[in-house]
Amino acid sequence: KEVKKLNLKKKTALITGASSGIGYEIAKCLVREGFNLVLTARNKSKLEAAAKTLSNKKNVIVDIVVADLHDPSAPQALYDYCQLKGYEISLLVNNAGYAIPSSFDKTPMEEEERFIRVLAIAVIALTKLFVRDMLVAGKGKIMMISSVAAFAPPSTIQTLYGPVKTFINRFSEGLNVNYNNRGITSTAVCPGYTVTNFHKASGVQEEMDRVPAFMKKTASSVAEEAVSATLKGKKVCVPSKTFKLIVLLLKVVPHSLFPFFSKRLAPGRYDKK
Repeated sequence: KEVKKLNLKKKTALITGASSGIGYEIAKCLVREGFNLVLTARNKSKLEAAAKTLSNKKNVIVDIVVADLHDPSAPQALYDYCQLKGYEISLLVNNAGYAIPSSFDKTPMEEEERFIRVLAIAVIALTKLFVRDMLVAGKGKIMMISSVAAFAPPSTIQTLYGPVKTFINRFSEGLNVNYNNRGITSTAVCPGYTVTNFHKASGVQEEMDRVPAFMKKTASSVAEEAVSATLKGKKVCVPSKTFKLIVLLLKVVPHSLFPFFSKRLAPGRYDKK
C-alpha cells in the first residue's frame, strides 16, 4: 500500500493502442521517464503481457483497460475509470489507429464511420475529457500520433487515411493556439514507414515490403523521438532525418511531380487504378 501511495504521486500517462507497435514502445519510453501508465487496447491478453513486462522494469503502476474505440461510449468509460482509480492523467497519448484495405467505392459507409470514430472522433472525445482536468491542474501534455501522410498528396490507396491525419495535425495545432498559454501543449507526431503489424493488418503489407530499407524505421526509434518532443512541448515531430527531409520536399516540390519520385519511395500509393 505504501508503494502505491508513492507511485500515485508520479505523473500518469494514458496510451491508446498500447498493446503493440508504436504505442507499446511509447509506453517503454515513458516508464524510463518515471510515468505511471494506463494502457488501453482491444486485446486483453496482449495488454496483460505488456503490463507485466513494463511493470517489472521500474517501480511504477501499470494498469490496463480493455476498450474498443469503435464504441462511442469508450472514451467516457476510459475517463471514468481513471477518475475512479484516482489517476490524474498528465499525458494523453492518442495512438490507436488502423487503415482500411479496400478501395473507397467498395467500403461500406458503416466501416468508414467506424474508421473515423477511432482515428478522429475518439481522439476528440478523449482530448476534450482530459484537457479539462489539465486546465484545472494548469499543465498537461497531449501526443497525437499522426503520419507523414498528413503532408503528402492524396493517395490511390487508403483514401481517407491521409485526410484524417491532416485533420489531426490541424486539431493539434488548434489545441496549442487555445491552451499553450494555460500550460498545455499538444504534439503531432508524424512518422513515416514504421516496421509494425500496422501494414499487414491494414492490407498493404505488399506495398510495405517494396519500400526501400533506408525508409523503414523501427517503432522504438519513432517512440523515442515522439516522447522527447512531447515532453519538450514541441508542436510537430517528424521522427528521423529521412522523413524530416521528405516532409520538407513535400512542402516545396509540386504535387504533380511527386508520383514520379514515389514509384521507388512509396510503391502503390500513386499507381493508376
